Amino acid sequence: MSSAHDFDFFHGEWQVLNRRRTDFLDPDSDWEEFPATNRCWSLFDGAANIDEMDVPSQGWKGLTLRLFDQETREWSLNWSASRTGRLFPPVIGHFVGGRGEFFGDDTLPHSRLRSSGAPIGKDVRVRFVWSGLSGTTARWEQAFSVDGEKTWVTNWVMDFTRRAAPASGTSGA
Repeated sequence: MSSAHDFDFFHGEWQVLNRRRTDFLDPDSDWEEFPATNRCWSLFDGAANIDEMDVPSQGWKGLTLRLFDQETREWSLNWSASRTGRLFPPVIGHFVGGRGEFFGDDTLPHSRLRSSGAPIGKDVRVRFVWSGLSGTTARWEQAFSVDGEKTWVTNWVMDFTRRAAPASGTSGA
């Protein structure tokens, strides 16, 4: 069962390799790769955290606010990007056996439907999966379904590697 400390593994600084589909709904679309850095810190004695991802090669930053609901024992994950300043609808879920699954509903803007020809405002079911968790690595995946969760298109994967701490006894002076 989930606890207020499920995301403790994520606190600190990370290097991120992003792989993202050029069309979020087309399983045959190309993948683009880009690096990022990420920093996460705890709030509410572990029952909340914020992380900020910096993607200088793409000219934007992302932010996730995670909140643990003490009553339902579930997390809500809330994403925003500096490109829009809009808080996207949350995905909600929990961890079982070191794997977290989180689900929600959203409306995909046309800018992410590059070649599919889907209409502006396409409703999608969203799934985030956290897996491969350790003190030095983690994986996040995003997938969309437009058919009531019968099929999913994984459209964004982030592989996190813990940034090395500065060597002991070194200084910036």
